[in-house]
Amino acid sequence: MADTQTLTPTKASDLLVAALEAEGVEYIFAVPGEENLDVLESLRTSSIELVLTRHEQGAAFMAATYGRLTGKAGVCMATLGPGATNFATPAAYAHLGGMPLIMITGQKPIKKSKQGQFQIVDVVGLFDPICKMSKQIVHGNTIPSLIREAFRIAEEERPGAVLLELPEDIAAEETDATVLQPHPRHYAVASDEVLNQAAEMIRAAKMPLLLLGAGANRKDARSALSDFADATQIPFFNTQMGKGVIDERSDLFLGTAALSDGDYLHCAIDRADLIINVGHDVVEKPPFFMEEDGRQKVIHVNYKAAQVDQVYFPQLEVVGDLAKSITRLNTIIGGKVEFDRDYFERIKQETEKHTSEGSDDPRFPIIPQRLVADTRKVMDDCDIIALDNGIYKIWYARNYKAYQPNTVLLDNALATMGAGLPSAMMAAKLHPKRRVMAICGDGGFMMNSQEIETAVRLGLNLVVTVLNDSSYGMIRWKQSHAGFDDWGLEFNNPDFVQYANSYGATGHRVTRTEDLVPTFEAAFNAGGVHLIDVPVDYSENQRVLIEELAAKACLI
Repeated sequence: MADTQTLTPTKASDLLVAALEAEGVEYIFAVPGEENLDVLESLRTSSIELVLTRHEQGAAFMAATYGRLTGKAGVCMATLGPGATNFATPAAYAHLGGMPLIMITGQKPIKKSKQGQFQIVDVVGLFDPICKMSKQIVHGNTIPSLIREAFRIAEEERPGAVLLELPEDIAAEETDATVLQPHPRHYAVASDEVLNQAAEMIRAAKMPLLLLGAGANRKDARSALSDFADATQIPFFNTQMGKGVIDERSDLFLGTAALSDGDYLHCAIDRADLIINVGHDVVEKPPFFMEEDGRQKVIHVNYKAAQVDQVYFPQLEVVGDLAKSITRLNTIIGGKVEFDRDYFERIKQETEKHTSEGSDDPRFPIIPQRLVADTRKVMDDCDIIALDNGIYKIWYARNYKAYQPNTVLLDNALATMGAGLPSAMMAAKLHPKRRVMAICGDGGFMMNSQEIETAVRLGLNLVVTVLNDSSYGMIRWKQSHAGFDDWGLEFNNPDFVQYANSYGATGHRVTRTEDLVPTFEAAFNAGGVHLIDVPVDYSENQRVLIEELAAKACLI
């Protein structure tokens, strides 16, 4: 008689956690509820670190940033109903921003009614439009395949969010399924046929430019793209989410397209007859607008085909592994591309002259140009700033040069407020030896300010700079520019120094512009969590971003 192997039944929540461990999960960021208690107990004896946050948004923003910085899906957990719905904004953040994220939510038992319809909403249906996959686990035996599929889908280009709902009776049941082991995934390289076409277009161009977008920041393409720029000597610019892919101290760097049009950089973009677009797609706010006159050609280089839009319809698509395709294209081109670079060099000089203005301005409250310059002074090449969303994001994108990939963390896809602090916390946890600074407006900071307690509890080294103008400054600026009365957008703030101290952090208030750099240095050198209240004067928004740019004339 043949031997038979008897499988020992496993609790479904234990199987779930074992499957997460097999995927290499290091952390789960969570605000657990009653429906998560079986999973919580399984986590207690696992190798995975539970990071308890003070709001579900904080958990999911941290998990999404983990995905952004590592390329591996970050995992977060919440309960049913209100816990799950609090994941909606971070899910959209990851979905639009291309960040691998897996959300695990609880649910009431599905085999019998426990409390009627109390707290029950269709979470799976709710999340379907903002996730790559949204499913309920209906049997413990399906856990291994669903976890493997969730990670594959979340991490595969273009990355994004996945939701798995685990009802409490399914989490508690016994299963005889076993974990599926992950395996490496490789992308094809674009064919020589299309690469030869791209090379011909580049050689024939009279004024080519290289554009670097968010996709180039996702898959460590720095070496291949730096080699391409150095060999061809084609000047480059980047989107906000493409900052740092190539060192912006390069002589070939023309600037960041912080605006969609009308900036000094756009004089060069408008003159270019060919744009080699690496890693940008239409989800991020456009760095330029294509016109239908056919004067300007675009080569789309990315892992996936272009999403055609009224402002983006490339003439050639190089689809495949981004870094390997660029390396092969570089080999085919075979060196420097000959064309007259004089105009681009003059635009670079003009752009740098204007973006450096105000960097030593002594006015107080501090103006954005001085704020950005002083931030750059205290941050080393690999140090990280994480920006929330507000008008200051445009100033940092234009004026702050990034030297390494993913050292300027900002969101120019969903562009949500409230993500800056949790993103910085994740960066500080992953990179404890680097300086990490969260830069938040007072409006955005207060949306998730409770996570200061989490940062203190985790023992992070983190500086949180709060730009204080007691208003929703970006919208107030837009309101003024639209000709509306200044009304309805001002508020009162707490005493941020006392607020920070109440959480066990250290609060500081800057009262003179010349004190900003010393305050930054003192906070970083002391270690721990520090909040710096910085009064800011946004009157320069109108003068520079509206009046000066409207009056500019592109060089002939």
